[in-house]
Amino acid sequence: MLLNSGTTLAAESFQRALLKLEQAPRFARPGYANKLVYAARKLLLEPGGAEAVFAEAHRFEAAGLFDHSDWACPERLQSRLVPVTIKSGNEVLVVLELLSELRLLAGVTGRCQVTGLSAEQAGHFLKEVLALCLEYVFVQSTEESRSQAAQFRLVHAVMSLIAEQLGYEDLLGQLVEEIWRLLRQRPIRVEPAREMITRLSVYCFNSGGSAYPPPGAESLISALYGPAPACREDPGLDVYRDRLQHMDTRQLADEAGASARSMWDTGLVSSYHAVLLRYLVGNESDLVTQALGLSSTGTDCLLCYRDLVYTLIDRAVYAETSQAVFGLASTLERAVLHQPSVPESLWRQLNLPLSDQARQRIEIAYGTEQPADVFLNAGVLSILGLPLGVGQGDNPTCQAARALSLWSYSSPDYLLQLLAWASRDDNIQMTFHDRKLNSRELPAGGAGEIGVDLDPVSLILSPHLDRVYGEMSRLAEGRGEDPHIHVNPEFHGWRVGRGFAIAVDINTGKLKAFDAFVRLFFANYHPAYNGGHPVVHPVLVGIAATDSLARFIGWHAITILRVALDASGATRVYFYNPNNDKGQNWGNGIQVATEGHGEFYGESSLPFNEFVSRLYLFHYDPVEVGDPGSVPSGEVQAITEKTLASWAVDR
Repeated sequence: MLLNSGTTLAAESFQRALLKLEQAPRFARPGYANKLVYAARKLLLEPGGAEAVFAEAHRFEAAGLFDHSDWACPERLQSRLVPVTIKSGNEVLVVLELLSELRLLAGVTGRCQVTGLSAEQAGHFLKEVLALCLEYVFVQSTEESRSQAAQFRLVHAVMSLIAEQLGYEDLLGQLVEEIWRLLRQRPIRVEPAREMITRLSVYCFNSGGSAYPPPGAESLISALYGPAPACREDPGLDVYRDRLQHMDTRQLADEAGASARSMWDTGLVSSYHAVLLRYLVGNESDLVTQALGLSSTGTDCLLCYRDLVYTLIDRAVYAETSQAVFGLASTLERAVLHQPSVPESLWRQLNLPLSDQARQRIEIAYGTEQPADVFLNAGVLSILGLPLGVGQGDNPTCQAARALSLWSYSSPDYLLQLLAWASRDDNIQMTFHDRKLNSRELPAGGAGEIGVDLDPVSLILSPHLDRVYGEMSRLAEGRGEDPHIHVNPEFHGWRVGRGFAIAVDINTGKLKAFDAFVRLFFANYHPAYNGGHPVVHPVLVGIAATDSLARFIGWHAITILRVALDASGATRVYFYNPNNDKGQNWGNGIQVATEGHGEFYGESSLPFNEFVSRLYLFHYDPVEVGDPGSVPSGEVQAITEKTLASWAVDR
C-alpha cells in the first residue's frame, strides 16, 4: 500500500503510539490508549489509513486497548448501539467503536483471535452493523454528511473496508439473506431484524437511494410497512384506522388474509396488523381467525376460549407490541390453552399487579409507550407460542434460557406460576434436596448483572433463575461429582433423566473414559442402538462450544428435542440452542443447520456423529438403555478423532 507524505506522518505517529501502549505497564495503559485513539483518528482520515490501522488490529487488541471500556467484552456488544455511538458526536467513542469493528474484522479474516467471539459470530455482527450503517457504506449526500464531513469520512473509510472484506459487490443481497436466515429461526425478539429492515427500506426507497432492492427485500419491507392492500403505501396508523371503518366485510377479509400470510411467511408482524386485529375483535369478530391465519387446530382453541383470547388481544396487542399477534397465533396453533391450568393462569396473569422492580425493569428495556403489564402480557403470548425462540441475549445465562424454553415447551403452567411469583412478589421459590430457596434472599448468580436485551418474560425471570441455579450449584459442590448431576433434575423438574454421563474429569479437565461415554450416548439416543425408542422428553445436554476454527470457547447448555432421519436418510440430532443465532460454524466442517434438513422453526440440527463430537455431558433414563457394546468401534473412533481435533486437543 502506497502512502503519501501526510499519511506517512500520521502512520508514524500511530506506530509510535501503538508501541508505547504495548510497552507500557498495565496500570499506565489507559493514558497511552487515549493517545493511540487520537493517533488512529488522524490516520483513518488519510487515504489508505483504514487499511493501515486494520493491519495492526491484532496488536492493539492484544495490547489491551479496550480493557475497562464498553468494548472490553466483544461477546456482549450490540450491533444496534453502533449507529448510536457513531452519531454521539464524541470523537473518542466514535474512534473506539471503529477500532473495535476493525479488530472484529481481523478476527473474521483470521489475523487475530477475539476473546469470547468466534470468527463466524464476528462476521454476523459486522453484517448487522453494515445493515444499520448503510448510509456510511453507500455514500449519499445528506445534511448529516455535510455538517459532519470529517466524522462521516472517518466512518465511511472503516465501513467501506469492512464491506470490501466481507463482499462489497453483493452487500445488500448478503444482508437480506442474513435477515431471512435469522428470521427463519423464529426468535421472539425481532428488534434487531426490524431495525436492519428499516435501514434497508430507507436506503432502497428514499429519494436519495439508488440501489434496486435485492430479491427478498421487498417481502421483508412490506411485512413491516405494508402487509395488506389498504396500508401498502405505509399511510400511518391513524389513516389506516380511518380506512378500516369504511370497509365492508370482503375488504376486511382481504386485509386479514394478506396480513396473516405476511406474518406466517416472515415471522414479522406489522403495527398495521395489530391495529387491524383490535378493530376486528370489536367489529367483525368472525374474521379474527382469518387475521391470525389459524388452522383447524388453532380455530378450535380460539372457539373454546373465545373470551380469554379476546381479552388477551385487548390487554396485550397494540402497535407497540405487534409481535404479540404472532405469539398469540402460535399459542393457539400449539393448543396451549387446552393444557390443564393454563387458561386459569393466563386469567391470573392478566390481572396481576406488578412489583416496582418488575415494572422498572420492563420500562428500562421497552419504554413507557404502553404500561409495563402490556409488554409483559405480550411477552407471555410470545414465549408460549414460540418456546424455541427464547434467547439468552448477550448474557451468560444459557441455563436460564434453556429452562424457560423447556418449561414453555412442556410445562407452560409451571412457567406461568414462576412468572406470577417473580412479577408480583419479586421472588421465586424452588427446593434443592428438601432445602427451600427464595431467590430474593440469594446473592447474584454466575451471570452477575443481567442485561435487558431479552424478551419480557426472560427479562423478569432470568435474574431469579440465575440466582437459584447459582445457589444450587454452590450447595452441590464438594461432593466429588459434577454439580450438574444434582442441580439439573432439581432445577428443571421431573422430566430430566436421573442417569448422568460426563466426558471430562472435573478435577483435571481431561477426557475420561470417552469411548464408554460415546457408546452410552448411542445406546440411549441413536434409534439404531436404543431399540428404536424416540426422544420422549427434551434431553438436557452440555456441549463444548467451538468457533469456526474448532477452538474451544466454553461450556454451553442446550436441549435435544428429537433424533430422526432426514430426507437423505442420515440420522440427525435436532436441538434447541439458546444462542441468539442458532446456526453456527463449529469448525472442522461442522456447520449447524437451521433449515434444509427437516428442521422445525427454531430447531438446530447436526448429523449424529458430528453432534457427539462436541458433546461433553448428558442426562438419560438408566432403565431404558440399549446395548453400548453394539456400537461399531469405527463410529466411536471417528468421533474421538473429531473431538481430539477440536475442543479436546489439549485434554
